[in-house]
Formats: sequence, structure tokens, C-alpha cells
Amino acid sequence: MSLLQHPHRARRHRDHPRKPRRGAAVLTGAAVVLGALGPAAEAARAESPALPDDGLFGEADPQYDGVWRQSVALLAQDTVGYTPAGQAVDWLLGQQCDDGAFLSYRADPGQPCADVTAADTNATALAVQALTALDGHEDAADAGLSWLTGVQNEDGGWSYNPGGASDANSTALVIGAFAAAGRDPGEVRRADSSPYDALAAFQLGCDAPMDDQRGAFAWQPDQESGDLYASDLATVDAVLASYGRGLLVDPDVPETPVAPLDCEAGGGEGEEGEEGGETPEDTAGAEDTAGAEDTAGAADEPSDATHPQPENEESATAGAAYLAGTLDEGGNHLTSTPAGGEEQPDYLATARAVVALAAAGHGDAASGALAWLVEHHGEWPDFAASPTAVGTLVMAAHAGGVSPEEFGGTDLMARLNELGPDPHEAPGEGGGDAADDGDGGLSALWVIGIGLAFGALIGVTLVLWRSRAKAGRA
Repeated sequence: MSLLQHPHRARRHRDHPRKPRRGAAVLTGAAVVLGALGPAAEAARAESPALPDDGLFGEADPQYDGVWRQSVALLAQDTVGYTPAGQAVDWLLGQQCDDGAFLSYRADPGQPCADVTAADTNATALAVQALTALDGHEDAADAGLSWLTGVQNEDGGWSYNPGGASDANSTALVIGAFAAAGRDPGEVRRADSSPYDALAAFQLGCDAPMDDQRGAFAWQPDQESGDLYASDLATVDAVLASYGRGLLVDPDVPETPVAPLDCEAGGGEGEEGEEGGETPEDTAGAEDTAGAEDTAGAADEPSDATHPQPENEESATAGAAYLAGTLDEGGNHLTSTPAGGEEQPDYLATARAVVALAAAGHGDAASGALAWLVEHHGEWPDFAASPTAVGTLVMAAHAGGVSPEEFGGTDLMARLNELGPDPHEAPGEGGGDAADDGDGGLSALWVIGIGLAFGALIGVTLVLWRSRAKAGRA
């Protein structure tokens, strides 16, 4: 799978011309005023190119990932203290359907979302995270959460599109959306099942085919056998969700020891499906005394907002331990093997693993992966053109306590800002002199544009007055 694509579904791309940015807004506003000047001005305005995606981050075809990459970009800017451009936020808001859902991309936001089966729970969940972080868009975020609640499966989870079987990634992302909005995901239930119940069904326990897969999460059970196969990206998302977090994680989570799943307690491993087949939920409370004492301090942290406790601590810590072990064995990065290809570094999953481990309080385990990304991110094919790639690196840097402006010789924020409209404000800037992009007030460019328009109007008026005066004298 291309790393420029949506991380949970195979994507394809084609390039399309870069769209004008802020200057286009000035020309559009001036054209409204110039419209009063007559047919010639009206004809010139009609010949101007349409700008349906002005405000969108990235130049690649947005058909499969427009909402996703826009949400990542806005979250990343907000994480570092930038105020995103109003037109970028408006683009995302314009993608929302009347029922609160988001599709992966709407080519014509002016048309209703007729195909409800095309609604994208992943895009909706991440858009909710972005809109919640940006403030002032609570109604849109609440509408997204209401739609997600309505399409929850009876097992408590979610599928990529409504109506399908639940999968770990989609379920985890929706958990992150509710958590980011300040709502308890465990209280979002269908048929008395919570999202955490659904996640538990995807986790490999003591009966995993290999010991080093214990604690990992599968994307879905195998359709034929029902067996679970470890997925690194599913585990990353599930661990983050288990700690009640979205993609925004601050670097001040107290350090907590890594605690692998204990399969020796309770009488040994036994045969598969017997004593050795317990899931992490079955062994909760049966861990050894030393391990329980090691993790007790984290539960006593005074601020749940800083380090919220997982719904099922045994499951969460087992998943985080799997990630930490896999990173350690893999040279501090995760890998993936595309269909018909060879194993290669999975930069995106590694970046999100840093965020997940930071949320779990395993900063030491995350630091090795972050250092690997600092050194090797330049080898990520075409990452510089991908808002998803650059934005995710920004959030990994933030979670790991590293400056995104000095990321192994790359200024990630400058790179991200080049992929979309200029931010409304940079960190530390006041609101008085900042350029406005749709949040109210007039930017200097707007003033110039409107001034030119009125100047032209006055000039034409004078010409007409003089012509009439001459005609009267004749």
C-alpha cells in the first residue's frame, strides 16, 4: 500500500493541477464588486477557472482520502499552535453530509450525499477529532458523533462503511473520536455491547500461534477459519483507543513500565483452548505481584486528563507491550509487505506507534522509534507531498517531545503549511495583523482587492459622467 494513501484501505492516485490559494479569494471578492461594471466584467468573471477544492491540503487526487488528509493536516497545525486557515476549515465543514457523516470525499459538496452506504466511519471519526480540537465547531462534531452512534454494530464496534462487519481499526478510530470530544466511549453501546467489547474480540491472547504475537490485535478474524492474525497497524490503533486517546497526545504522560501479557499465572499455558487459551480479559487480576505493584503508581496519577486509565488495563498494556517488543526486534520500526512486493519499513505505522506508546506512558519505548523516524523519514517515498505523512510525523514529534520544526533537518511545519492554505496565525502571533481566510474581518489582501475594485468603479463612473456631459454640450 502506498504510504501516501489512506492507511486503512488501498488507494490510488493521479496528479491534478495545483489550485490557487489565498489570492483566489481576493479575486473572487473583487469580481463580485466588478460585476456591477457591465457585461464585459461579467464575461471575464465567467471565464475564470472553477475552484471546487480551494482550501484542500495536498495535490494528489482526493477521491479516497480527501477528508482524512485534511483532518490530519488541521490536527497537526492545531497541535503545534497554528490557527488553520478559515478556508481549510470551511473545506472540511463543506464535506459533511446532512446526516452528520463524512464520505471519503465529495467532489460536489453542493449535491446531497445520496449513497449512504459510501459514508466513511474512519473519515467521520477523524473529522470529528479535528473539528473538536479547533473549537467553535461543536455542532458539526456532535452531528458526526450522532451518526457514528447510529451505525454502531451489535457487537459494539464499527466497520469501514456502515453495514459491514466490525474491524479493529475502524472501531479504534471511532473510540478516539468520542474520547477527543470528551465523551466516554464505553458508554456508547449497542445491544449492551461497548466498543471495548468489540476490540477485545480482535486481540490475540495466550493461545496466539507464536509467543511474540500475544497481546497483538487483528484487523478482523479470518473469514474462513475465524483465526486471528496479528496486525501492527490494528494494534497501534487499538492501543491508542484502549487508553482513551485520539491522535493528539501530549508528551507529559507519566512513564509506566512495559507489562507483557502474563500467561504463566493460573497454571501454565496448557493446550490451546484450555488453560493456556485465556484472553487478556481472562487473566486480568492474575498477573504477578511485582508487575501489579509496578503499574499501581500510574493508576494513582492525579490527572486522568493527563493519563486516562484504560477501560481494560490488562488488554491495553498487553497490546502496548506487543508494540514495544516488535519495535525493539525490528530495529525501532515496523514493517509491512505490500501484495506481491517485498517487506519494507512502514513509516506511517511507526509514527502512529510512537503516539500510541506515548499515550500508554511508554515514552522510553517510543523514543527509539521516534529517533529512527528522525534519522530515516527522508527515505519515506514522496512523504513531503503527503499531508497525511507530514501531519502524522508532526503529531509523533509532539507526542515524543521533539520539535517538529527541527526534525532531523526538516521543518515539518513549514513543509505541511506549503501543502495547503497559509495558516491564519502562527504560534505567538496576535489576531490583529494576521491574514484572515474566512474567520471574520478583512485581511490586507482583501482590502487591496476591494480598494482596486471600487477604484475601477469610480473610474468607470467618471468616464460615463464625462461622456454624458459632452453629449449634453453637443
